[in-house]
Parts: sequence; structure tokens; C-alpha cells
Amino acid sequence: MNIIVAGCGKVGSVLAEQLSREGHDITVIDEDSDVVQHTSNAADVRGIVGNVASYNIQQEAGIGKADLLIAVTNADEVNLLSCLIAKKAGDCQTIARVRNPVYHQEIQHIKEELGLSLIINPEWAAAMEMARLLRFPSAIDIDTFARGRIELLRFRLNEDSPLCNQKIKTLSILSKCEVLICVVERSKEVLIPDGDLELKTNDIISIVASSVNASKFFRQIGIETNQVKNTMIIGGGKAAFYLAKKLLEMGIQVKIIEKDRENCEKLCDLLPKAMIIYGDGTDQELLEEEGLAEAEGFVALTNMDEENVMLSLYAKSMSKGKKITKISNNTYDNIISTLDIGSIIHPKHITAENILQYVRAMQNSIGSNVETLYRLVDGKAEALEFVVKEKGGTTDTPLQALELKDNLLVCAIHRKGKVIIPKGQDCLQVGDSVIIITTDCGKLKDIDDILSKSASSQARQAKAEGES
Repeated sequence: MNIIVAGCGKVGSVLAEQLSREGHDITVIDEDSDVVQHTSNAADVRGIVGNVASYNIQQEAGIGKADLLIAVTNADEVNLLSCLIAKKAGDCQTIARVRNPVYHQEIQHIKEELGLSLIINPEWAAAMEMARLLRFPSAIDIDTFARGRIELLRFRLNEDSPLCNQKIKTLSILSKCEVLICVVERSKEVLIPDGDLELKTNDIISIVASSVNASKFFRQIGIETNQVKNTMIIGGGKAAFYLAKKLLEMGIQVKIIEKDRENCEKLCDLLPKAMIIYGDGTDQELLEEEGLAEAEGFVALTNMDEENVMLSLYAKSMSKGKKITKISNNTYDNIISTLDIGSIIHPKHITAENILQYVRAMQNSIGSNVETLYRLVDGKAEALEFVVKEKGGTTDTPLQALELKDNLLVCAIHRKGKVIIPKGQDCLQVGDSVIIITTDCGKLKDIDDILSKSASSQARQAKAEGES
């Protein structure tokens, strides 16, 4: 597809690189010539210097032939105006990043009136992910599929875990709880495991299950699954507001520490049921006075990554509660991942995932049926949800008889309200939602793409003969 990405910040750059790798024709626009040049070189894409809200600049970028414009500049109004101009000038689909809470209540109205295909709010999306983690504090990450009916949970094995030093195929608890171990992270390796893999202390494993079976599995291995009763949030920005609002709806007590007095006053008006503390969240005495040691949830949401990391490290020394750390820059991901400071949330990664998911879904006209997409382990693996819309090379054949690609796992099937952890004799059927994990990122556009090259060619040939 022909795609224009407006804004070459962290999100725009990630999108340009990923979409270019997936074979799309990408043009980037930004007012900063140095940023445009860097992104163009790094992603091997075309670059235009200028204001994306300018009709002439959009014409130069080829809006008349574009299939999609993605506006992710730092200004909400510029993003919305850019999409409106693109809609009129090129009649293409449009995606806008809109972050201001003022617009959040009106987001559906704005989307409909401007004819936008998708509106992304990174802070709100990040807050919803953080709320899920505080509901299930034992997990490092939680992703959902089949409209929340299937969960992908990631957690670390401690030395006292009953799973340690056990081969996956010997773990009868997996079949009792209808759970599948689908990814194992060990040191710098990302493994799609088979039954002979032996789990080790400090492995980070991802499991797929229904929410009920996931809870049952964690209880069986001695891990608490109850949501937190109270949470301390450091920083009172947009993400903190969205998170606090959601937690209060869940019946969780919220305390926000914010060093800007004016912002504190706004939060008091917006969140009357939350406790808003005016003070410096890096002040250890203040944290102790406000009950850090008793906090069951601790979320570092300041505007500085280094500050958030240090706060979470201090919280780790003071409390056994669930810790969540917001990181905006991925420069030090390798170092941060070794610190064991709980869950790391990247709002920009969440934004990129949502947009990539939409772009893949747009390709339905050429056979794609990707409903949901999550990039895992810093993009080293992907979890995809496909909907089987018609008979093909993967349907009505036992999974054990299919020639599947390497480094790929069929993890779960959602069929008529039921979650199935598939075994070799199970078959895919039309109407199924199917969850696939792969380390072959960006290569799966259609459910038949899970087949090996030879099997996929045979399936396409059989399909063509059937249509003729």
C-alpha cells in the first residue's frame, strides 16, 4: 500500500521502519529536515520537509495516490487538520494521534464528523494496559484477544516456582488448567518452545489461556491473582489521569503525588475520589510518609525515564507491591530489562502496535484477515489473531497433519464463545479466531501464511481451482 506518515518522532520512525519492512511504499513528512533525513535513511523511505497540514505539501507527498495517511505529530490539532485535508484531497483512509484529555470525551464524535478511520490516544491505551496489570499483579504484561476472552500473560519464574527444572511436556498442570506456554525468554534468546524444553529459574514465560483458566493456573503454582486494593502514582500527567479514573471505577484506592500545584488543583477537580498530594515524588521521606511500604501498586509516570526507573528501584526496596514503570525512550531497554522492576510500559510501542494492526487489517482486499497484533519482546516476536473467513489450506485438517512454518505456534482457538487450547487432532474451521505466535515478524498477512512455502503454494493452487 501507499502510506504517508506525518511526524518523524519515535512513533513515526518506528512505523516507517516496520511498514517499509512489510513491503509498503512509505513517504514521511516532518518540518525538521534533519529528522526527515535520518528517518529516510534508516527506514529507506521517501522524505518530504514541510507542514503536513499544508495542502501543497500533501500533494507533493502524493496524497492523490495514497491509501492511508497516519498523522502522529506532537500537536493534536495538526493531526486532525492533516487528516481532514487528506480526506478531501485524496479520499484516503486516515489515522490521527489525539492525546489531550479534553478531546477524549468527544473522541467518537470527532472521528465520525471528520471521517477518520482510527483515533489513537497513547496515554489512554497505556493506562488501560496498566489497569489490567494492577488487576492481575503477578503478570509482567497482559495482552488480550477475541475481545478479551483470551489472554496472553507474561511472567518471570522465581527459583521456588514448581515449573523450574521441568520439561514442558511433563507439566500435567497445563492440561488441567487448559493453558499453553507459547514463548520463553532466556537471557537474550526468544524461544517458541516444544515439549522437550526444560524451564529454568529467571526464564520469562508467556502463557495463553482464557481469563478463568489463567487465574486457575496461577493459583495452582502458588501465585496470587487478586487485584491490588490501593495504588500510588508518581506524576500527574495525562496517563496518570486516565489510569486513576479507571482504577477508581474498579474500586481501587488511588493516591497521586504531583509536584506542579496548578496540575494538582486540576486533578482534584477531575478526580474528587482520589487523594492528590502536592509534593516531589522523588522525595524519599514524602514517599515513606504517604505509605509507600503499604502500597499494593506503585506506578512511576513522571516525564523522565531515568527518574521513573530510580523510583521503581526505590519502591522495590520498600514494598512487595506491583510496580509499573513508564518508559518513553527505548535506548536503554537492554539495561532496564535486567533490573527486575516489574512491568515496563511503552506508550509509543502501544501506539505503533495499534496502527500496525489496523494497516494489516486494511489489506483484507488481498486476503489478509489479521484482527489483532502485538509485538512481543521488543519486536523479536509477534502474537497475531486471525479470523478464518473461508475454507483454505489450514481448515478442516488436523493441526498435526499441517506443514507449518518453523518458529511458529498455534496457541488458541476461539470458537462460538469457547476457548480451545489446540492439540494435534484439532482442526481450524471457518469462523474461528486463531491466535498465532511467531518470531518471523511481519511475514504473516493471512492465516494460510502459517503453512510452509510448499504447503502454502498447494493451498493457493487448490483455492484457485475451486474458484474457477
